[in-house]
Amino acid sequence: MQGPAHSSREHLRSLPAVHEVLQHPLLLDAASRDRTLARDCVRRVLQKWRERILKENTEPPPLEDLAAEAMALFSSSGKPSLRRVINATGVVLHTNLGRALLSRPAVEAVQECATRYTNLELDLETGERGSRYTHVVELLREITGAEAALVVNNNAAAVFLCLAALASGREAIVSRGELVEIGGSFRIPEVMAQSGARLVEVGTTNKTYLADYERAITSETALLLKVHPSNYRILGFTHQVSTKELVELGRKYNIPVMEDLGSGSFLDLSPYGLPGEPTVQEEVAAGVDLLTFSGDKLLGGPQAGIIVGREDLVRLIARHPLNRALRIDKLTLAALEATLRAYRDPQRAREEVPTLRLLTLPQEELKKRAQKLYRLLSRSKVSGAEIVMVETVSQAGGGSLPLAELPSWGIMIKPLDRSPARLAAELRQGEPPVLTRLQGEAVLLDLRTVLPGEEVEIVRAVARVLG
Repeated sequence: MQGPAHSSREHLRSLPAVHEVLQHPLLLDAASRDRTLARDCVRRVLQKWRERILKENTEPPPLEDLAAEAMALFSSSGKPSLRRVINATGVVLHTNLGRALLSRPAVEAVQECATRYTNLELDLETGERGSRYTHVVELLREITGAEAALVVNNNAAAVFLCLAALASGREAIVSRGELVEIGGSFRIPEVMAQSGARLVEVGTTNKTYLADYERAITSETALLLKVHPSNYRILGFTHQVSTKELVELGRKYNIPVMEDLGSGSFLDLSPYGLPGEPTVQEEVAAGVDLLTFSGDKLLGGPQAGIIVGREDLVRLIARHPLNRALRIDKLTLAALEATLRAYRDPQRAREEVPTLRLLTLPQEELKKRAQKLYRLLSRSKVSGAEIVMVETVSQAGGGSLPLAELPSWGIMIKPLDRSPARLAAELRQGEPPVLTRLQGEAVLLDLRTVLPGEEVEIVRAVARVLG
């Protein structure tokens, strides 16, 4: 009687040799273009099947199927790993999809900076070495009203650097209700611990009073830290200390007040029906000594951590050795400068910065675009699915405006011959990948984040899968 081990050995022996697969007609063209890569793809496919046979005692596929697998691997090897996708999720600042889209002036600035030499750290007036930060500092001072500014590679780095420079070995007081997780499992207490600052928690999760801060102040207190809940809200039986109150307490004891604004915004978006968020300008005017916020969230620029505040504090932070390790490169600076220039005119910023434009799209415009996509899908050769136009709700995403519900329009596709999860996967694995969201027994395409012109590509993708 032959056991499973014997069967596995037989299955392994029935696998063809590398050269046999490589000679299959499906791979002839690939082998003529890059024989080394084609051979490597065949080896990877055969190794995959060896492992599967040993694990599952399954029969190997026919030679033609092995060649097809290798050819698919060969074709995908030529594609960049980081590539464009169509975002039909309705999440504007989708962290997994790169958050904020850059404006056209920002893209042009990056291209110019990437393909030409620049005065990154050269003072053109004197011919001597300058600072890379001068290209954005004056703009940040002008827009925010702060005395000074500094930029590092993200907001977590900005918080870390400020704490390391101003509170290492000393205490920073924070409300328990503000000890947030900032994404990727990085938490404020852990960031503080790594910076060398000693965390002093005050109040409770839902209620913190000014007296809680005041009782915790000692000769070791270096900072009063406020963390704006940009990615969550605690509702109901709550109380939190206002910025004005904390600033007055800091003045009383001559202790700097630092605020992590998180997403950060230069514009009041409430006129567009979005929840009110404190703007950077408002917090600077309220007297906060040091503010940190992201460049690629509500600001709509490149990934960056922006620090604005008192000149003496920013100067200390800029001199810290970690600043060089966390500094931004020339491409980020170019994109950030171009983005900031738009904010000199709030109306220009709303029209030019994609994030602001997507967040404030009128519902009537979204409905018209949904109608257009519905018509295109109806005319295409799509079978095996019910397609309807629906009202839906988009999200800001990216740890911004957590309570915001953005009324939108979309297309609901209910497949009849497969699961919604399978349809979503097939659309995601196409070219270009189309990212959707699952809703009940259907796949939803939210038009808020579908860029003009992408409707035709979506129709082709759906027709390819369901046609």
